[in-house]
Amino acid sequence: MREQPGTHDHPKSALNLRLALAIFGLVVCTALAVFATQAGITALAVALAVLAAIAVVDIVVVGIRIVRRRRRGERHTLFE
Repeated sequence: MREQPGTHDHPKSALNLRLALAIFGLVVCTALAVFATQAGITALAVALAVLAAIAVVDIVVVGIRIVRRRRRGERHTLFE
């Protein structure tokens, strides 16, 4: 009997959701940091830039995990 993705024996991967959220966070934090800089709110701009940098690191980590998963022969769709 073949296991179906999303069952308790074969859970779905959360890497794609994590990647999407990290990209969203990067875009939002970068845009808000630019607006905060233009408004002269330096402390907020720095905090948002740090959050954007954390999002970049998360995107890289997730990308590495996805590549490793594919090298092991595990094939998942983008939305799985």
